[in-house]
Amino acid sequence: MPKTTKTKQLLKILIGAAWIDGTIQAEEREHLKNMAQENNLANDPEIKSLLSEIKQVKPAECYNWLEDYLGENPSKEDYQDLIEAISALIYSDNEVAIEESKLLTRLQLLDPENEPPKSAFDKAIKKIQKLYRQAVDSQN
Repeated sequence: MPKTTKTKQLLKILIGAAWIDGTIQAEEREHLKNMAQENNLANDPEIKSLLSEIKQVKPAECYNWLEDYLGENPSKEDYQDLIEAISALIYSDNEVAIEESKLLTRLQLLDPENEPPKSAFDKAIKKIQKLYRQAVDSQN
């Protein structure tokens, strides 16, 4: 996957993480806008729309983006990039909300170092669960 696509995915996750407690704090907003500028994504239509804060990102959408970013077998590098970026955002306002803490806990469960190799059956079940969650989320 191209680096710009990966960076855009990461920025979307961070925007979702900023919304996870229901509001984007001023420090988080500044952090996100700086990241968009630094990565030449400030004028990307999707990023611009998300940064406008017109529509709140739902936690389920953030978690879906998170799973898409990491994929089935995340590399240690992708995982580290993600945890560092989310941690920097969450701690940018010197306050960790309960929802943000839950996000970090869930992210730690996805650490590739903690997972034993999965069988084809496990992977199929995980895909079915993901499709089911997406269907349920789209009904809400």
